[in-house]
Amino acid sequence: MLKCASVYTLEVDNPQIALTNIMEQLDEKITLLENSVGLIMCHPEFIVTGVMKYICDSLPFDLAGITTSSQSVNDGIGEIMLTIFVMTSDDVRFLTGATEGLIENVDGPVSDAYKRATAGVSELPKVIIMFPPFGIHPGDAYVSAMEKNAPNVPIFGTHAIDDTVSFKESETIYNGVSFESAMSFVLCYGNISPRFLIATFDESSAVSSKANITEAKGNVVYKINNMSALEFFERREKTASINYFLPFLIDLLRREDYDGVPVIRGFASFTDEGAAVFYGNVDEGSTFTMLGCEPDDIISSTCKKIEEINEMQDVNGALLFPCVVRRAVLLGANKPLAELQGAKDALDPKIPFMAGYAGGEICPTSVRDGIPTNRFHNYSLVVLVV
Repeated sequence: MLKCASVYTLEVDNPQIALTNIMEQLDEKITLLENSVGLIMCHPEFIVTGVMKYICDSLPFDLAGITTSSQSVNDGIGEIMLTIFVMTSDDVRFLTGATEGLIENVDGPVSDAYKRATAGVSELPKVIIMFPPFGIHPGDAYVSAMEKNAPNVPIFGTHAIDDTVSFKESETIYNGVSFESAMSFVLCYGNISPRFLIATFDESSAVSSKANITEAKGNVVYKINNMSALEFFERREKTASINYFLPFLIDLLRREDYDGVPVIRGFASFTDEGAAVFYGNVDEGSTFTMLGCEPDDIISSTCKKIEEINEMQDVNGALLFPCVVRRAVLLGANKPLAELQGAKDALDPKIPFMAGYAGGEICPTSVRDGIPTNRFHNYSLVVLVV
């Protein structure tokens, strides 16, 4: 049986007080069993003051996670905050690890780290939770690299962010050490049944008709409807409106593993040659639709997923990672914590949970006949129920 608990501290200056906050909540909420692990999220200030490291060094289990901008757990919500989601069990096992720096490439360091973590273990994990750095490579690269080592295993996770515009203070975390360019991860084995939910925006919020991606490679789209990406948007007088807040709903029509569920991509920039750069891969042969993004849609889509969690059976805990752009839209409406507060209020209080904003989300769009369709997302809320 798997048991979970979420704990937090707002104490960012005094490591001993912060640790006392965490330990008192752990003692009240959970008894550690044979195998335990912690998922940690914190504002970068907890790294600067040494509080994060002090807490990680003092706890009797491994911890992996990221920095973020805003968080929520059962008993608290805030921005300058550190949260830990603890999983413990006698029949679920956890292996953890972290890569070397990923500046040059992804596949090699991910493979090396996975092999180090699983030395002497022949079975595949039931689920992988991973925390890549922000902005070094398109999110799909991390998913692909991990799949090469653990085929047909569901992968869930989030990229590190912070509360700055550039995310230059964002870091990943592993056992008290923070990294600018490495990825940490947790591998879960045994009696665990992961379930996944995704909240995005559907075609009812479309601001354009579908278009065909006729030339693309990786996360760069060169031609749309057989003209340069820039020309396509200029002809429709959309260039000025394409920005950080505009989601693109992508149907991955030519992917062999396409399960019929579209994904959202965020636009990054135009190149000097007029190509469009996205935060994730946009395959040649796909179609896309530009969508609107309204505060009410964000809160509504999140609450609908919370209702689904409440209706599930055998729920031990839940992780919720919404995209930071969702927060940015809510910030523009002067309610930056509304999504996290709505989730906290709507979720059954008996279900331990941790929620924190993401810089790109990783979650299967489906798991059919035991085969997951792992995807990288933007603008979305992804949920892992265990």
